Amino acid sequence: MTLKFLPARYASLLMPLVLSILMTFVVSGVATVKNLGMAFEYFPSWMSAWAISWIIAFPTLLGALPVTKRIVQALVKPA
Repeated sequence: MTLKFLPARYASLLMPLVLSILMTFVVSGVATVKNLGMAFEYFPSWMSAWAISWIIAFPTLLGALPVTKRIVQALVKPA
């Protein structure tokens, strides 16, 4: 089996996609364990919280990324 790679032009969508998946997974897990503890319903509640937070986070990242890049460029001296 060989891996198939996406063309480089998809990097601007793939980066926020992967970032939003990882960040919302961790943050929703921490928030769920804080609110429920390690109760029996922890995992289903975590997955539900993760799905809802990801639906909000991914489009937010797509919109915020260009603004964030401009802010960082304004704060950093060019190489």
